[in-house]
Formats: sequence, structure tokens, C-alpha cells
Amino acid sequence: MITLLMIIHILVCFFLIFIVLIQSSKGAELGAAFGGSSQTLFGSRGAATLFSKLTTISAVVFMLTSLFLSMADIKSGSVIKKTVPIEQKAGSPAQQGPLQAPQQGPVQAPPQNAPVQPPQPVK
Repeated sequence: MITLLMIIHILVCFFLIFIVLIQSSKGAELGAAFGGSSQTLFGSRGAATLFSKLTTISAVVFMLTSLFLSMADIKSGSVIKKTVPIEQKAGSPAQQGPLQAPQQGPVQAPPQNAPVQPPQPVK
């Protein structure tokens, strides 16, 4: 069911992009409105065209599929709760105890009168 809803959502998304891009722009009339155009800036328009009806329908379908997909995702639960525990092999360090640093001899401090070497620049 979710797969079918996802396919419908993607198809409606592409259709909505397509139908918006092929509509005629209202920007030209907006600039002409200040020059005394017959159409007003935010006033009445004529009857809704086929493209505007298709845009409205596809926008509503897009919003509904988005809502249903988000509801399906919420019902499926958190991804964090679905983690699978890692199986540990016999003899792994986690079963042997905490890691310890390798034993080395005592660390000797340099003599106090010894000259300090500045770090060499990387070439």
C-alpha cells in the first residue's frame, strides 16, 4: 500500500511541476497594471481555466499523499528502536575484559638542561 501511495505521490509531483511550468505567466500583466491595464492587480479574474483547475486538483492530491505518507511513517515507529544487536564472536576483546595499554618501561623525562628541538615544518 505504501509503495502504491509513493508511486502516486511521485507521479503527481512531476505532473504538478509540469502543469505549473506550462501555464502562462501573470508577471507581464502585473507590470502593465500600473500603466492602466484593463486587468487589476489583485482584482477579479475571468473563469478558472483548465490549467488552473488541474493545478488545484494536483496540489490537493499532492498534499493528501504527503499527509498519508507521513502518517504511515509515524505508525512504522522509530528507526532507532529497530537496531539489531551485533553478535560477538568467541574470544573478542569485549568478552575478555577492558582494554589495557601495553606495558612499557618507565617514561624518562629529558634532562633539564637539554636543548628543546623546535618542530620541523612540513614540506
